[in-house]
Amino acid sequence: MKKLIIVGAGGFGREVYAWAKSHPDSGKAWTLAGFIDDDAAALDGYNYPVGVIGSIAAHQPAEDEVFVCAIGAPMIKKKVCQTLLSRSATFIPLVHPSVIIGENIELGNGVVLCPRVTLTADISIGDFVAISCHSSVGHDAVIGDWATISGHCDLTGNTRYGTGAFLATGVRIVPSKSVGDFAYVGAGAVVIRSVKDGQKVFGNPARVF
Repeated sequence: MKKLIIVGAGGFGREVYAWAKSHPDSGKAWTLAGFIDDDAAALDGYNYPVGVIGSIAAHQPAEDEVFVCAIGAPMIKKKVCQTLLSRSATFIPLVHPSVIIGENIELGNGVVLCPRVTLTADISIGDFVAISCHSSVGHDAVIGDWATISGHCDLTGNTRYGTGAFLATGVRIVPSKSVGDFAYVGAGAVVIRSVKDGQKVFGNPARVF
């Protein structure tokens, strides 16, 4: 049986621990071995049966280990995962059993889909994308590698999300609009115009600040 290691022991890491613990593969395909994080004290004050077993910087993946990434910030997520991949780490997808998956859904390597996510139809999701609780993705949407979608977001039909796009909680995107590479959409924003690469937008309607 493989050992599952969660990359990142922050808030999202603790959430991912809960979703992994309730996953049907837990105790069958793998067992939860713990976290790796460069902050050895990341779990101090929290009650978890497993802890931080080492740093990301020093960890050398073993053949019996598999990994799931629990880092939300896209630039950091990309840097950390590419470092571990260069050391031959194997990342697995973590799809909570409550996720609704429709027809013709493409999921990339290392994706994390949290409880109550809905993927409707004809959707492409890139590598290491994370979609948090209660978010929905409409038909013909495309989400690029390393993107992070926070909870309660509404990604409507024919929308596009570039590499490393970040949507904070409660974002709404109107149909056929796009969010560029490593762009940031603030909490509660309503995107009625496409967001360019690297832009940060906030508000309703979303504007650059």
